[in-house]
Amino acid sequence: MARKMLGLVKRIVWLACFGTAGHNAAHADASQMVQFESAAITPTPFQVRNAQASGKVLEAVPGTPLRGYLTQPQGNGPFPAIVLLHGCAGVLSNDRQTWPDRLSSWGYVVLVVDSFSTRGIHETCDRGVLADRVYDAYGAEEFLSKHSFVDPRRIALLGFSAGGIATLEAVQLGGAERLAERKFKAAIAYYPNCSVANGDMAVPTLILAGELDDFSPAEKCREMMARRNGKGSPVLLNVYEGARHAFDAPEFKVGTAAYGHRVEYNAAAADRSINDVRAFLKKAFSG
Repeated sequence: MARKMLGLVKRIVWLACFGTAGHNAAHADASQMVQFESAAITPTPFQVRNAQASGKVLEAVPGTPLRGYLTQPQGNGPFPAIVLLHGCAGVLSNDRQTWPDRLSSWGYVVLVVDSFSTRGIHETCDRGVLADRVYDAYGAEEFLSKHSFVDPRRIALLGFSAGGIATLEAVQLGGAERLAERKFKAAIAYYPNCSVANGDMAVPTLILAGELDDFSPAEKCREMMARRNGKGSPVLLNVYEGARHAFDAPEFKVGTAAYGHRVEYNAAAADRSINDVRAFLKKAFSG
């Protein structure tokens, strides 16, 4: 019984910290499963020159086969689209229903990227960030751009917690984005650990954080904003007063203490963040 309770507590922590954006999985299978590949990892010119100096030849690492879940609005399009990155616990029912349903009701195609199943990974919550997820995002963008119902000039990236970290890394100015043939139009990161980024982004970026979050402290995001040197695109940090990690997850209406941290739903912060996301996307896609 103790082991089962421990497993339940760990599952709650994963849900709260690394990918929860809603609840209610009644129609989790409504989206269409699709297959595509992550973007090939291309050596940088610097890496190529170093290899040549040593008499070696560097080749691009081919993409990894992935699966995802595609949700479309009614109509023929072409529609703007969102690539969604899950948290470290993998694709949860929340990722497959709540956010795709919400975003598609706003008129967006949504592709939820499953970075784990084809790699044989169950979760990465104890292993840190999977760097390949940045290339998963660009592979998903390439996949979407080939469909007639998607406007390839208007594709944004949205990630939660660990997926939010990958989002910031994907659009950081001078990073992986400079190697990608196609660029995202905008990026949104829900409660990421901002210490991974320097704050200079290649596209307009919205970061959503809870003032009382002790998993992904808002102070790290403020520090990142202070490090920005003015290069790149606008970055907006919204910190919601009184909100903790997973503040948008209704299943935590009763706050939960886990591993010395607090996870708690905050209705006011959740509603404000959803409105902020909608307004941000509308502005980003109007240009």
